[in-house]
Amino acid sequence: MAELRSRRSNLAVPGSNPRFLEKAKGLPADQVFLDLEDACAPLAKPGARKNIVAALNEGGWGSKVRTVRVNDWTTQWTYTDVIEVVGGAGAELDCIMLPKVADAVQVKALDLLLTQIEKSNGLEVGRIGIEVQIETAQGLVNVNDIASASERIETMIFGPADLMASINMKSLVVGALHPDYPGDPFHHVLMQILLAARAYGLQAIDGPFLQVRDVPAFTEAARRSAVLGFDGKWVLHPGQIDAANEIYAPSQEDYDHAELILDAYEWATSEAGGTKGSAMLGDEMIDEASRKMALVIAGKGRGAGLSRTSAYTPPEA
Repeated sequence: MAELRSRRSNLAVPGSNPRFLEKAKGLPADQVFLDLEDACAPLAKPGARKNIVAALNEGGWGSKVRTVRVNDWTTQWTYTDVIEVVGGAGAELDCIMLPKVADAVQVKALDLLLTQIEKSNGLEVGRIGIEVQIETAQGLVNVNDIASASERIETMIFGPADLMASINMKSLVVGALHPDYPGDPFHHVLMQILLAARAYGLQAIDGPFLQVRDVPAFTEAARRSAVLGFDGKWVLHPGQIDAANEIYAPSQEDYDHAELILDAYEWATSEAGGTKGSAMLGDEMIDEASRKMALVIAGKGRGAGLSRTSAYTPPEA
């Protein structure tokens, strides 16, 4: 987890709106996904492809992860989406997001198509990653096979609205708790996606919250997936970005503590530290399990741009 890119906030940007594409470059989101699917009307998709290629090639995205969401394989647009975007701006693209993934075959098909385009355009084969959206009953049943379908996969994303429609779920504000349900109706789904992602070394991203101006409600929804271990969440409005960046990053105190654990365990297991399997950090006993947990927190902190404010001093010093 320490090596994965920070994706605390994943900003949706409609490819059919050049003004929004330009504005997104200056927003503090970790990732932008330029959308050719739900945010684009059918007649607007051809123009949106051209807008996205132009925006990517113009640059100015800084350190953001640059992703394009294409249409799903059941439509007539997927193939053209991929060949036009990757063929036109593959060198400026980090990932392709594939929505409504139903099974591993769909991921493998995208992987093969990307390989063909990379080869024909002189791009490094395998450089462009894949993000998969789990948003149907079939996709959720096949989530483990999907997670292992390609080495290109970087993230698994929960798509709540389409999943709700897929399972005939009672209507509610997408991402919110329901007054008729005593707990979180999405908890089981989130855990399935999270476990599949972690089993194959992937990031897990929570889906959108549609009441875009209700930041407190967005914050509540984000905290539910953050506490489970999710790495980030979609943001549909600039007002949600700061909340996501804060919620999915460790606090400065937790980050510093994680770095101290890593230093203390490295010293304790060294010859100078006595090659011990466990050690004390203040009043806390740490061991290999502590190191693994600290790696996750430290990795997220580094990805979020945190800098440590404390240094480890070995007991002998």
